[in-house]
Parts: sequence; structure tokens; C-alpha cells
Amino acid sequence: MTTSLAIRDSSNGCTLPVRVHPGARRNAITGVHDGALKVSLTTPPTDGRANQALIAFLAGELHIPRARVTLLTGATSRTKSLRIAGLTAAQLRAALSDNRATLAPPATE
Repeated sequence: MTTSLAIRDSSNGCTLPVRVHPGARRNAITGVHDGALKVSLTTPPTDGRANQALIAFLAGELHIPRARVTLLTGATSRTKSLRIAGLTAAQLRAALSDNRATLAPPATE
């Protein structure tokens, strides 16, 4: 299991890999799984509701508008890729590590 997030910078933002556990007891960031942010959601994976819940949850955790979080890939999969507009990879790592002590620091380049 990789312990650091594989966040990549992209034009006007960054790309965040996410591994979702829908139907959980509570909404929470639970760690890192194979380079992806591991997120538990109470919402079941029905009719895209878990995707919308994921966007709303992460926007709330990052204190940014939901419109700045976009699902790029994985609409019907637990493994997803999200675009976070307006934040660099370093800013996103810092924001996530401020909220979660379980996340490893970024790898040195």
C-alpha cells in the first residue's frame, strides 16, 4: 500500500485520485489506499448519489465551493479521479494534511 497521495497538478488546478467506500456508517476521510484518498460515505451508490455526496463532502472538507470539484473518471467505480479547480497539488496536500493527521507528507521530488 502506497502511503502518499498521487495528486497531480493540471491546468487551473489539480487531479486527486479517490477510493470511495459508499454505504459507510459516517462520512470521513479514512486514509490513503494505493495513492488515492480513501473516503467513506453514508450515501449508497445509487443513481450517482454517492458521486454527488463525495463532491459535497470534499468541498466541505476543503472549504471550497462544490463547483470547483469535478468528477473526471470513475462515475460507476469506487476508484475515481476528481479535478479540484483553483488549488495546486501542494495546496491540496496541505489542506488535507491540516484536516487529517493520518495522511502522509508529500514525497520529496
